[in-house]
Amino acid sequence: MKIIENRKIFFAVSVVLICIGLAAMALNANAGRGALNWDVEFTGGTSMELDMGGAFENDTLEDIVREVTGQTSPQIQQVIGTNSVGIKLQSIDSEMRVALMDAVTKTYPDAELTEANDISGTVSGEMQQAAIKATLIACVAMLLYISLRFRDFRAGGSAIIALIHDVLIVLSAYALLRIPVNQSFIAVLLTILGYSVNSTIVIFDRIRENKSAFQTGHAAEKINKSVSQTLARSINTSLTTLFTIGAIYILGVQSIKEFSLPLIVGIVAGAYSSICISGSVWYTFLPKIEKGEKA
Repeated sequence: MKIIENRKIFFAVSVVLICIGLAAMALNANAGRGALNWDVEFTGGTSMELDMGGAFENDTLEDIVREVTGQTSPQIQQVIGTNSVGIKLQSIDSEMRVALMDAVTKTYPDAELTEANDISGTVSGEMQQAAIKATLIACVAMLLYISLRFRDFRAGGSAIIALIHDVLIVLSAYALLRIPVNQSFIAVLLTILGYSVNSTIVIFDRIRENKSAFQTGHAAEKINKSVSQTLARSINTSLTTLFTIGAIYILGVQSIKEFSLPLIVGIVAGAYSSICISGSVWYTFLPKIEKGEKA
């Protein structure tokens, strides 16, 4: 495979995808919808739990909530095995709650409000800080580990750039598909970071093993050969994971879909970055003598 020779194409594809995501964020922000579809767990809002008293349709209940509150993206989640349902939406006052319950009971007479809570901005702010801290700590730890393992800070830097690429691609998916950014967002990011760096380390390990087989100045051939030797493993690992998560997305409830969809995007982005980006970035950082170029 001519990964290094085509690295500019791979870089361009990534830049275009990330720019599309950033443009979507800007357009959403200008339209007043927010750059991302922040869940009430991040922005603050109202959480309600209802006992519907019998069978109900999520779509019907969602239509009622939208009509009464005027909010376009309320989150409706049934508690599995029960007739209870959780509703999360932007903050509403007590009068709006009463009006909402009146509308619900007209369609579902046995419905009762069992719990209602306001999620404060302080709590949501702490969650945003936790997400940022968790991502930064993970990236720094990986940078140090990879740099020490391969005794090359450029390897660690290349892996981190690939991870940042994956995070930006996932953020683009959140912006374009308007996936709610909730507690699972943190889990999605950390899962993708761990999955992607694992594939990258496998390729970097093979590059190190092939070091003695190539003379100085043949870095491109060495990286291409290493990627080719690990390609089947990288693709097979990604596919088997995608099959599992794809089944979860198809069969899961809404909250599971909100977790599995960005995870699918992240796994695809992680496989792409491990194969096409990480080694190419490492090659870019190498001194000219190792590339076989004139100083």
